[in-house]
Amino acid sequence: MQGTSRKKLLVLAVVIVAAIVAAQMFRGSERAKAKTPAVAASVPVKVASAHRSDLDLTLKVIGRAEAFSTVNVQARVSGQLQALLFKPGGQVKQGDTIIRIDPSLLQAQLDQALGNLAKDQAQLDNANTVIKRYQPLLGKGYVSQMDYDTYKANQGIYSAAVKSDQAAVELARTQLSYAQIQAPFDSIAGAPLVYPGAQITANDTSIVVLNQIRPIHITFSAPETGLDGIKAAMARGKVPVSVAIPNTKTAPMEAELDFINNSVDTTTGTIQLKARYTNDDDRLTPGQFVEVVLPTTRLSNVVTVPVVALQNAPLGSFVFVVNADGTVQQRMVTAGPSTGGQIVIEKGLNGNETVVTDGQLLLVDGAHIHVVTDNG
Repeated sequence: MQGTSRKKLLVLAVVIVAAIVAAQMFRGSERAKAKTPAVAASVPVKVASAHRSDLDLTLKVIGRAEAFSTVNVQARVSGQLQALLFKPGGQVKQGDTIIRIDPSLLQAQLDQALGNLAKDQAQLDNANTVIKRYQPLLGKGYVSQMDYDTYKANQGIYSAAVKSDQAAVELARTQLSYAQIQAPFDSIAGAPLVYPGAQITANDTSIVVLNQIRPIHITFSAPETGLDGIKAAMARGKVPVSVAIPNTKTAPMEAELDFINNSVDTTTGTIQLKARYTNDDDRLTPGQFVEVVLPTTRLSNVVTVPVVALQNAPLGSFVFVVNADGTVQQRMVTAGPSTGGQIVIEKGLNGNETVVTDGQLLLVDGAHIHVVTDNG
């Protein structure tokens, strides 16, 4: 019995010693881990370059498409509307006959004028013959001076009558030509305002409205504070104007500024501008709202970064600048105007830095980063 107890005590002692040794080894391992410095994890970010160049500040406003020319077509002679030779809402070409008025009365007036001309021309021819016949007889005394003067006067009367008749014929012929109305330019015809059979009054009855839309104007207003910059841009050459249709994914249209009004609207403090667009693709229709972007002021030799790179803090604005060793530096900057997704940095950058544009929320000064792209 005593031998068995001794064996149990010996086994228990061995187990206790083994447990003590294992505990010491575990504590040593933990202390070794605590002494080993942790490797800092890098933060994934996107970056962009700061660069120095000239920058055109832009103005974004709402404008409206406007017909380049609009004509309210009226007849130049009175009469009954005989035919409309255009398709409402369709295109008409310059010189095409689009309206015809009943020419019957006008043709009769021309025929009457031609008859009067023929009659007076015959009388003039006769008077010329008489003068030619009696002029040699006047010197021989076979014709009295009084009779000769009468023949001469008749010749003058008939000559004047012929000139008057010729003018009347020309007027009647012109009036007859007005019975057909031609399109003054390539345009889009509106809905008819009168229909065949209606009585037309000269220079009073509106028949149809024509809108010239190739090219087309985009009309908009700009603050008077930007007027000097706009004029300076025009002085340098053509001023491009970007025109976009709201809520569409199509590419903006490139127009050109071609009109600055001659006065500022004192009630709004704005001035009217117009841009010209070829509209060969018929994308714009008169009256349509559009978004307009045009340059207003050119800044020379300035440092710019993407707007998304700029961060704000209680002490001011800052950006994270990427260092050569893969860390970032939080650098305070002074921001200026922005345009087209770029912002001017007036102080704090030289223009040759790389700045963080995405992932700033996970960064602190000195943090390690690695650059990622949209592709992965």
